[in-house]
Amino acid sequence: MKTATATDVKNKFGEYLDHTRTEAIEVRKTGRPVAVLLAWDEYERLMALDDAWWTEQARKAEKTGYVGPATAMKLIKRRMREKAGSHT
Repeated sequence: MKTATATDVKNKFGEYLDHTRTEAIEVRKTGRPVAVLLAWDEYERLMALDDAWWTEQARKAEKTGYVGPATAMKLIKRRMREKAGSHT
C-alpha cells in the first residue's frame, strides 16, 4: 500500500485518485495513519464482504436461539410482570 501525507494528498488529490485504481493509499498526518483512500470498486467489494459476514453471524444467532429485539423485549416485560406479581 502506498503511503502519503495528508498535505501531499490535498495538493495532488487528482493524482492520488487516479492511483487508487491500482492500489489503496494510506494517508498519514503528523506521522500517524488517519485514513485510507481507495477505489470505489474496492470499497464495494469490502462492503459486500462485511455484509456477508454479518449475514452469517445473524444466521448463526438464529440457529442458537436468538429471538430478535422485539421478542426479547416482550419476554423481558413478561418476566418483570411475573416478578412484580410474586412480590404482592
